[in-house]
Amino acid sequence: MKKWFGPIGIIVIILIVLALVLIPKYNSLVTAEENVDSKWAQVENQLQRRYDLIPNLVESVKGYANHEQQIIADITNARAQMSNANTPAQQAVANDALTGALSRLLVVVENYPNLKADANFRQLMDELAGTENRLAVAREDYNNEVQQFNKHVKRFPSNLMAGMFGFEQKEYFKAAAGAEQAPSIDFSQSGTQ
Repeated sequence: MKKWFGPIGIIVIILIVLALVLIPKYNSLVTAEENVDSKWAQVENQLQRRYDLIPNLVESVKGYANHEQQIIADITNARAQMSNANTPAQQAVANDALTGALSRLLVVVENYPNLKADANFRQLMDELAGTENRLAVAREDYNNEVQQFNKHVKRFPSNLMAGMFGFEQKEYFKAAAGAEQAPSIDFSQSGTQ
């Protein structure tokens, strides 16, 4: 019985207490990181959905607006930029470029009443609007999870565990610089009728 109260017993008790404190902290960091990754996957899922809808939308517009090639080229380039983006920051920049190109397309569409009346185009626009809404929710959910995770990583004593096991703060999905400004649209450069 004396052995348990000697130096070895004290060390064993300290190790058990540390394990009881550290294991839940570690597991909470792992869970929080998985939540962030899951939410990011939802953002990517919605970005992919929008990415997949755009070629059909562009093809619908091409038949009505053959002379709007610059806008169609801008959308195609922005879509390519989106497919090459790997980080949240790169995807935010690509997202802003694609959103800007799509907004210019919508201005052009206003000049084509037959296009606006086309059932396929209307369906695509409805799907795109729904996707934009889901994307906004997914981005918000992702940023909320990043906030929770980053709190775990920064707060004591979790920050000690985070440092020991390589957990680092996650990057927020942020709008590109200047996104708070409404895009300017110049109707004089449009090739509309």
